[in-house]
Amino acid sequence: MKVIQIGILAVLSALIVSLPFAGVAQAITDNYQVDKTRPFVGLVIYYALDQNGNRVPVEACTGILLSSQVVLTAGHGAATGLAVTVSFDEGPIMYDPETGQYSGITNLYDGIAYPHPDYGWNVQGKGGLPSTAQNDVGIIILNKAVSGVSIFAQLPTERLVDTLPTKTAVTLTGYGLQVHLSPRKTGVENTWTGLLARNSASAKLLSNNFAWSDEFIRVSANPGQGKGGIAYGDSGGPVFLGQTNTVLAVTSYVTNPNCAGETYHSRIDIPSVLNWIKAEVSTYG
Repeated sequence: MKVIQIGILAVLSALIVSLPFAGVAQAITDNYQVDKTRPFVGLVIYYALDQNGNRVPVEACTGILLSSQVVLTAGHGAATGLAVTVSFDEGPIMYDPETGQYSGITNLYDGIAYPHPDYGWNVQGKGGLPSTAQNDVGIIILNKAVSGVSIFAQLPTERLVDTLPTKTAVTLTGYGLQVHLSPRKTGVENTWTGLLARNSASAKLLSNNFAWSDEFIRVSANPGQGKGGIAYGDSGGPVFLGQTNTVLAVTSYVTNPNCAGETYHSRIDIPSVLNWIKAEVSTYG
């Protein structure tokens, strides 16, 4: 079976790149609940232009408000050059695959998205892991300040992840189908049908001793024992340290077609990424 390689989260078939494993991560699954404590986590919608020049929503992911106008997200979405809007509505938001339209959104903020300057592809892969993006972090600068949100996500200290032991508790938050994770036989195309909401789930860090630990963290995605995970619909979503608002990483990719086992998230505590993010917040905050 083929899995979607990182790119924008299945931006229609024209923008999907299929390679063996390394699927873009989407949607909170298992033991989830609506996250009412983090209004700074938003739904990011990307648009293409139709033949008449009208914007058509083609895919969505998750973003994290760091200041009134700066949103942190995944680099693989921000790198597409597509028009983008962000909503901080809690949901439920309905996506209709027949029309490609979203309903139930009360406020949308237009912005400009771009990836980390060193974002790129590691085509070869290493350490047995699949080819994937490097520096998979992006920024969206909103055209105007977000109203109604008085708290923002917090950035970590440098190399914070290196100090955290295996099984450290984390919280995953993002938008996606409210599904109970099970093997999908209908394919990725159907995973976005239905209601979207700002959901969260508890999970645990896996060992930092792996090939890409200098850039990614691994999180347990197996359900049970009060744990949840991410699946199709959640790229760019935050991994919070425990129940705090401190972001350790943004959701990047999965290596299992059913989003089980383990998931990978691009660290923002490494100096080259953290300093870039801080500079963007300082400039546009």
